[in-house]
Amino acid sequence: MPFWTLTGLRAGRATTGWPLRDGPTGQDGVIGMPRLKAERCAPDCSACVDSCPSGALSLTGENAATLDYGRCIACQLCVEICPEEALEATHDWAFGTRDREALRGVTAQREAQARTAIERAFGRSLHVLHVDAGSCNGCESEIQALNNPFYNLHRLGIFFTPSPRFADLLLVTGPVTRAMRAPLEATYAAMPEPRWVMAAGTCATGGGVNGGGYACYESVEGILPVDLWLPGCPPNPAAFIDALLVLLERRPPRRGAEENEHARD
Repeated sequence: MPFWTLTGLRAGRATTGWPLRDGPTGQDGVIGMPRLKAERCAPDCSACVDSCPSGALSLTGENAATLDYGRCIACQLCVEICPEEALEATHDWAFGTRDREALRGVTAQREAQARTAIERAFGRSLHVLHVDAGSCNGCESEIQALNNPFYNLHRLGIFFTPSPRFADLLLVTGPVTRAMRAPLEATYAAMPEPRWVMAAGTCATGGGVNGGGYACYESVEGILPVDLWLPGCPPNPAAFIDALLVLLERRPPRRGAEENEHARD
């Protein structure tokens, strides 16, 4: 008997019951997205803004900081440098949303739609085509984990496909290099209607630290019509699952990273 078969029989079922029922998410104790408490900001302080390598932090007209999760790489440098402790480390995952503005802390009215065309078209299943448009491969490492025995994405009716002809959703990682724009657009054009696009990882949602250079665009925005945004550097496998189920209306959307505690319910 092959060694891994014997190991599996001895260990028993490895797949988590989450999110269909109670079970581990595999992300306990992992440092996640920072949380901003702008009311603690001191006047004329820009320490966090000056330290942010991806431009995720900026100052409002009231001289308080604002955080764009779509550009945040979760490096925690702002948490370490803030003299007022207005930013704190959390175990919160990146959260998926259908509205880019929700990543900037803006309540998105479009999130309140009870049903979407996605649910009507695909019901409870989805075929996903992944295109690396210039990623560092951090997102790809997390995506690969989706098909391991622990997460077992197939049990949720979500499958990866190698062909755009069979794909419902185009999952894009990376800020989109100029060399990859044409292949990305050609892939999208080859997908049958209805078709959807997911920008996954901070490079795809806001450019990360490489976007906007001579070789890269700033995100997928403006290149393809994005239906689902999932920031994170990289987003963990549980965040991918959560976002895909939000897209399918099988899980309620979250408004911000502070709501990730529901994963432990």
